[in-house]
Amino acid sequence: MSVFSLSRGLRTLLTCTVVLSATLAHAQAVFKVTAIPDESPTELARKAAPLVKYLEKTLGMKVEFTPVSDYAASVEALANKQVDMAWYGGFTFVQANVRSGGKAVPLVQREEDEKFRSVFITSDPSIKTLADLKGKNVSFGSQSSTSGHLMPRSYLLQANIDPDKDFKRVAYSGAHDATIAAVAAGKVEAGALNISVWEKFVAEGKVDTTKVKVFYTTPGYFDYNWTVHADMPAAQREKLTQAFLALDKSTVEGKEILDLQRATRFIATKAENYKGIEAAARSAGLLK
Repeated sequence: MSVFSLSRGLRTLLTCTVVLSATLAHAQAVFKVTAIPDESPTELARKAAPLVKYLEKTLGMKVEFTPVSDYAASVEALANKQVDMAWYGGFTFVQANVRSGGKAVPLVQREEDEKFRSVFITSDPSIKTLADLKGKNVSFGSQSSTSGHLMPRSYLLQANIDPDKDFKRVAYSGAHDATIAAVAAGKVEAGALNISVWEKFVAEGKVDTTKVKVFYTTPGYFDYNWTVHADMPAAQREKLTQAFLALDKSTVEGKEILDLQRATRFIATKAENYKGIEAAARSAGLLK
């Protein structure tokens, strides 16, 4: 082999190495965000769009919203570091923390999430209390939903009502908006869901409140948060936290993002806030 051929071969190898390194660097420069699918895919994408743009500007890198098929997939995505940040309900945060060996770190929550609530709705005039649900067909949201299943179930159990024994049938709609639709269509006689989604549907005239009404609202509890993996560098965690805390409704950008997130503002949070959710999940037999 000639010196020229050897030199050309080395140059080719070096070029390929540089191209590969640049490709890998580009791949690593994408910040991936996901969210539990507690509403329709189109609504989740609509809510994410302005936040993605804001985070791109703040982080100085490309940000992608990566939808998942179900709640369990969102837990696995963060635990396996397939995404960098996830929007969780309190229960999915607890599941992610357990699944990752205590490496799920909640950064911020909406101010509303300090005392979040669930509502029970019905289109049956005979249902006025939780006790009236006995012998009825009742729908929760996703089985892993905090506000659409865990906490409603927890408050039912506290009222000495066991859904699996006392209801005629327990259904799982998969999402809060689907629960409203099931009750409105008469597929079930009652349903439990996130108060925020209910209030949004009422405000937008998407539910007939002369037919479908709230008959019970739960006490408050900690719920949703934005969570990252503990392996994320502390500097990036701090930058993300400050980005959320800086959102303000007095700016056009801040108002758009906060309104879509149904938030007054974001505040810092910590894992200890969700101990009550974990205890409720273990008590209800939903976390072992």
